[in-house]
Order: sequence, then structure tokens, then C-alpha cells
Amino acid sequence: MIPTPKQLFALFERGEIPREELRALLAVHARELISEMEEDYQNPATAWIESLLARRAASRLVRRHGARLLREILIALAEVQDFPPAHHLWNAAHPDVPLHCFLRMRREPVFRILNIANQSNIIKLLVEHGDARRGQGTRRTFILKRDDRWRLQVDEDA
Repeated sequence: MIPTPKQLFALFERGEIPREELRALLAVHARELISEMEEDYQNPATAWIESLLARRAASRLVRRHGARLLREILIALAEVQDFPPAHHLWNAAHPDVPLHCFLRMRREPVFRILNIANQSNIIKLLVEHGDARRGQGTRRTFILKRDDRWRLQVDEDA
């Protein structure tokens, strides 16, 4: 798994990778995005249904928990090192990107938020990622807590 673009820029700024390697790895990310755009172009009905499902799931989560908290959760998950969906969540901090863009309901690899339990300053989160078939994906529970700067951080996997 290659690092996310955010992690790549951090590695470059620390001097751990040269500019050529940064460009090559960013090109890999760009090719993946372009291939998904080509898939959507070739099968617009499937892309439209995926978009509708993601919008519905995102609006339900926003209604229950608020857009700010949901974005904070996605930002915290994007920083988890061994979490494959972080590859798609790296730009969750950008307010111009709609929240439904980060949810993948049927397109593999899926990323679904199944449950958010908010108890004061501790959030218990259940997500499913990986295989698109119902019940076949990997379910993972995270405990998120606020740090001293009041940012959500993944404290541990439950």
C-alpha cells in the first residue's frame, strides 16, 4: 500500500523521499483516479446509483451526528497507518469535497460507516471496508478520543 498524497508530501518535506519519487507516487494516485473516472464514464447508470446510495448514507449520518463530526471522523481515519480506506479519505479535511464522496457503498473497495456511538468525548465507530458483498467486508471498530488540541484521534482498535 503506497502512502496517501498527504503522507507523501510530509515525507518529501522531511527530506525522506526525493522530488522524482514524490512525482512518481503522485502519478500512481492520479492514474487510479483517472481509471475510476473512465469506469464511471463507461457505465454511467452504475455510477449514478452508487452516487445516490452514497448521498443517502451521508445525509443520514449528517442528520444523526452533524457534518462537522462526520468530517472529523473521516480525517482521523485517514491518519490510521494500516487502514486501507485511508487511501480514499486523505482529503477529507477539504470542506469543498462533499461528504458523500468518501463513502463507497457498492464500488470496491467499499467503505461504509455502520454505526457511530457518541458518548461525550469518546466516539465508538464501526466501519466495513473491502469486499462489496454484504457481510463479506472487513468490519472494524475504532475508539476515537479528542487530544489536547481537541482534535479527534484514533485511540485504539476495539
